Amino acid sequence: MGAIKKMLEINIPGVNVTSLQIGNNVIEDFKNGYLMPINKQIHLVCTELGKDPSLKNGYNAMGFSQGGLLLRGLAERCPNPPINNLISIVGPQQGVYGFPSCPTSSKLCDKVRKFLNTIAYDWLQNILVQAQYWHSPLDEAKYTNKSVFLADINCENNKKPEYRENLLKLNNLVLVMAINDTIVIPKESEWFGFYKPGQSSDIYDLKESPLYQEDWLGLKTLNENGKLHLLQKEGDHLQFDIQWFIENIIDPFLK
Repeated sequence: MGAIKKMLEINIPGVNVTSLQIGNNVIEDFKNGYLMPINKQIHLVCTELGKDPSLKNGYNAMGFSQGGLLLRGLAERCPNPPINNLISIVGPQQGVYGFPSCPTSSKLCDKVRKFLNTIAYDWLQNILVQAQYWHSPLDEAKYTNKSVFLADINCENNKKPEYRENLLKLNNLVLVMAINDTIVIPKESEWFGFYKPGQSSDIYDLKESPLYQEDWLGLKTLNENGKLHLLQKEGDHLQFDIQWFIENIIDPFLK
């Protein structure tokens, strides 16, 4: 993400950009992105940010892919220091039900998904980070009961008013979806959409979900107050047009 950091520094004079690293070096950070429980990652990040006096009055947070989901968990659980604008770039906010670059129309890919269902909520749940936001629409009850992370921050197992209260403190919540995303399946998860329960083809959008209609996380309130922004970008998962990024992310939300 060095190129993103440089772009931000060029386009926002005097900005202080900190890239979060989970571990003592790049290798540890990469490993922890797969093997350190995401709940522990959020706790570590919260602790580290709390030590930085320059952030006491708030900061803007931007996460890419899995990082966008982690930062949303951080916003719900770690209100101090406060996040001003939270930007999730292709973050799987409703989880994933698919193997990256494996078309849902493929019979082989469907078999892979069903196999992952058999282990994702068992021993793999506490070992692999990606299993902690695996969301099976074929067995919503099992997902809700066994998910150690996603079902919690989405208030799908237990309603936690403090999560809603903390998200409502945001000035803006920006969710970016990649139109041709082949990594996050379904791509609509990047806007809190997902497969309708019991099958894996028809998709509901954010406003059709009880999470929105009953306002579990405050998303409906944020939207009604003009603070929820659903943006689309061309291309696959982490493909970016620099000018689009400047015009749609930097200028309206980071300056």
